[in-house]
Amino acid sequence: MGKRVIRWFCFLLVALCVPAQAQLRLLTEDAPPMSFMRDGEPRGLSVEVVRALQARTGDSGQIELMPWTRALHLAQQEEDIALFSTVRTPERENRFQWVGPIVVGTTSFYSLKSRELVIDTLEQAAASGPLALPKQWYTYETLSAKGFSNLYGVPSSKQMMTMLKHGRVNLIATEDLTLAGELAAVDLKPQDVTAHVPFMRSAYYIAFSPQTSVVRVVRWQRALQQMHEDGSLAAILRRWLPHAPMPPVEP
Repeated sequence: MGKRVIRWFCFLLVALCVPAQAQLRLLTEDAPPMSFMRDGEPRGLSVEVVRALQARTGDSGQIELMPWTRALHLAQQEEDIALFSTVRTPERENRFQWVGPIVVGTTSFYSLKSRELVIDTLEQAAASGPLALPKQWYTYETLSAKGFSNLYGVPSSKQMMTMLKHGRVNLIATEDLTLAGELAAVDLKPQDVTAHVPFMRSAYYIAFSPQTSVVRVVRWQRALQQMHEDGSLAAILRRWLPHAPMPPVEP
């Protein structure tokens, strides 16, 4: 009996000496239906996925909405930060630890339907006049690398849509996942625009800062795998984007 008490005492001593795992900071932006504020609370498809993963992993942490540029900077500089939803590009590959994908989308060019533009190729889009895009978006980087010299960099998706609405640019480029919400911010509807040339298919991930514990990241990866297997990820996707395809399962 005495040895058993000693063993339990040693176990408790070790447990008390191990530092508690830090809370996560979970950073996202205003991009409905993926993430947005409603009645003072973060909502959206990716918010719901992240909360489900928190429940499975036991990792506590607050979800914060902030400008994307600031969130991206913090996620590369500090530990225990997760940024979502983030497109995984070759340029970003080594800057983060990745969990996902949680959803996939397609980027296309869009114009006002009233303009009656015909854009069937990337070359026509590049020669169409000013094309508004938030300068911090991966899409801006991608089109710039493709030689587009007509890009008009703006600070936000709302300004991009405002410029389109008032005819200051002919085209924008954005994801099908967020199009309706971005248009609604300037009192437009999907039927007010014409889609041209889908040119990029993207997978969205949760990106953990490089300083975050690998053990924690693997725990989130396994929890997402479980959500694939038990159908809970599919259920969330159906609620928010009924026609979106399921993201692939990554090891």
